Amino acid sequence: MRFRLKPVAFSLLCTFAHHAGADAEPLALRMDKTFMAMAEPTQEAPTFVEADRLTGKKGNRLEAVGNAVLRKRGQSIRADRLLYFQDTQDLDAQGAVVLEQEGNTMSGPHLRLNLDTSIGTMEQPAFYLAENGGRGAADVLHIQDRRHYSLDNATYTTCPADNDDWLLKMKGLEIDRDRQVGTAHHAWVEFMGLPIMYSPWMDFPLNDQRKSGFLAPVFGGTTKGGSELTLPYYWNIAPNRDATIAPRVMTKRGLMLNNEFRYLEPRYGGEAHVDVLPSDNLANRSRTRLALMHSQTITDKLGGYVNLNRVSDDAYFRDLADTVNTTSQVNLVREGALNYNAAWWNAALRIQRYQTLQDPAAPIAVPYARVPQLNLSAQQDHSGAALTFAGEFVEFSHPTALNGGRLVLNPGVSYPLLNDPAFYLTPKVALHSTYYAMGANNITALPDASRTLPIFSVDGGVAFEREENLFGGDYVHTLEPRAFYVYVPYKDQDALPNFDSAQADFSFTQMFTENRFFGSDRVGDANHVTLALTSRLLEEGNGMERLKVMIGERFSYSAPRVNLVTPTTSTNRSDILLAVAGRVTNAWSLDSEFQFDPNQSHTQRYNIAARYRPEIGKAFNFGYRFARNTLRQIDVSAQWPLSSRWHAVGRWNYSLQDARILEAIAGLEYNQSCWTFRFVAQQFTVGAQQANTGFFLQLELNDFVKVGSDPLGLLKRSVPGYAKMNNEPANQTSSVLR
Repeated sequence: MRFRLKPVAFSLLCTFAHHAGADAEPLALRMDKTFMAMAEPTQEAPTFVEADRLTGKKGNRLEAVGNAVLRKRGQSIRADRLLYFQDTQDLDAQGAVVLEQEGNTMSGPHLRLNLDTSIGTMEQPAFYLAENGGRGAADVLHIQDRRHYSLDNATYTTCPADNDDWLLKMKGLEIDRDRQVGTAHHAWVEFMGLPIMYSPWMDFPLNDQRKSGFLAPVFGGTTKGGSELTLPYYWNIAPNRDATIAPRVMTKRGLMLNNEFRYLEPRYGGEAHVDVLPSDNLANRSRTRLALMHSQTITDKLGGYVNLNRVSDDAYFRDLADTVNTTSQVNLVREGALNYNAAWWNAALRIQRYQTLQDPAAPIAVPYARVPQLNLSAQQDHSGAALTFAGEFVEFSHPTALNGGRLVLNPGVSYPLLNDPAFYLTPKVALHSTYYAMGANNITALPDASRTLPIFSVDGGVAFEREENLFGGDYVHTLEPRAFYVYVPYKDQDALPNFDSAQADFSFTQMFTENRFFGSDRVGDANHVTLALTSRLLEEGNGMERLKVMIGERFSYSAPRVNLVTPTTSTNRSDILLAVAGRVTNAWSLDSEFQFDPNQSHTQRYNIAARYRPEIGKAFNFGYRFARNTLRQIDVSAQWPLSSRWHAVGRWNYSLQDARILEAIAGLEYNQSCWTFRFVAQQFTVGAQQANTGFFLQLELNDFVKVGSDPLGLLKRSVPGYAKMNNEPANQTSSVLR
């Protein structure tokens, strides 16, 4: 969380007039409404002066009284009385002085300014910013030149006029536009008249540059770690390198150091994390986390990356994480890869291992390491035919299971017999060859083996359209039948190892693929046709999909015999899939999918998700997931106004199958004109029999600073449609406290 200060708040101070006065003395007293001090040919621009009464005096002095205005180069100075010395370019403005440029204003009772040197002072200045409503005041504004300014006893806020709910107060404020830096001395923040933050010295960027220093502290707590305080220090090492050192104090566990380093070069970049808890008071041991993500462009065609992750123990995330998505990590990847991309072919070399974090109450299988994995793919078009090739070699390694090497060669050719926007028919022929060399841990003495299978498929469909007038609107109604035939002969594969394959769930995506397995260790026998029908209702004007209905089923001429999951029936009919989705109204949207088993006449699986979003700040989401004998979950989330100021936000994700809460969130937001208060409580599952509870308490002063623990990432991830009700900061730079 960073201490934000709008640099535009002081851009007004950087726009004072340049020298442009006339050297010639006025010939006589002028009673005209407007006077122009004519510029010499070498001067940049003329100076325009107007008032109720203009008087020319000796010494090239001009006095403007009553609604006096001096304009030059897009800026203006208004006052009750202006005294302009054309020979010295001195300006003395008195009475309701307003200096204005591009909508930003600086006002005070008295301004002395030299238009040539831009040196001057303004007494009791006050400024207002049209861009964000920011305003401030000071005792005295000192103008050293056009690039350097200082203010005595200054204040700043983004609250509207006559509202001082929060104020930044400073004994002194310096503005350096050459370095684009503002410096405040003896600065403190007051909220409702109560000081909540103090720093003897503070500097902040005037643009989007980064600066080193302490960021705003983060407060929070979880049941696993107790109350927490994090004080991040941001180190701007270079324009393309930075680091954040964040000491995190947990009352139950002790002091943890979270360290992040980021770098970016034209041909490489990445980030590294080193988190250390030297002595965990509860676990009585040291806890560490190391992570490195690095990507490299070696040549225009050759690149690579490294992704390394390690934690000290299996319970690291369950004990120390504060979000449910972090605690769900069970396999930490450690891999490095090289990729070569040519015009019509590409290759990749990868080495991949995992650290598996085991929960004693719910142990999981350890995945195979790939040491190494080599992939080669190619595609070329010849005389309208598409020639493809996919090849892979992997050496699988495991501490206890069978080791071995696998080579896969899969060439193919397809030719579109029909290729029209309304009609398509594409047959394809491929050959899937696999070779195994058995390695260590071969307890059952499996011999080296191979498997070669031809694959034939035909994909065809038609798209019909017609115009409809429904509910007073013009729509395009489509009807899109599709047929997909696959033939793969049966071959007994029970003696082949299974390194990385799994039986895919039946879905609209899977029903139009040639293999019903993920991975290459199993190639399913097939002699079936898939029939599907899609119908859409599209708005004719903008193409918005108001409704989509899909239905599909697979019919086999012979029951599949290659399986990793024992089939419940030996019928030749698959489950029936039905999906209904669309933006039914401007506020309501629906997404659902049903899987029905016609052989046993029961529902196998279904998901229903409905969303209601009538306007920003109002969101209601309902979801229900069901899978026979394995899954029954309710997921309800919402953001809703309780009044003009109060908003409630929450989520309830509950497993009926396990009779337990997976994640629960409840929170309140209070939005004022220039600040927001948020309180959020969260409970989430961290293991088979463990849960963690966290609390977020945050005060956000609009466009300036956030104090406390930030729940915004949690809310945006957990509540679809969540909207931040106060304005997002227009500038994301951070001020630095010292």
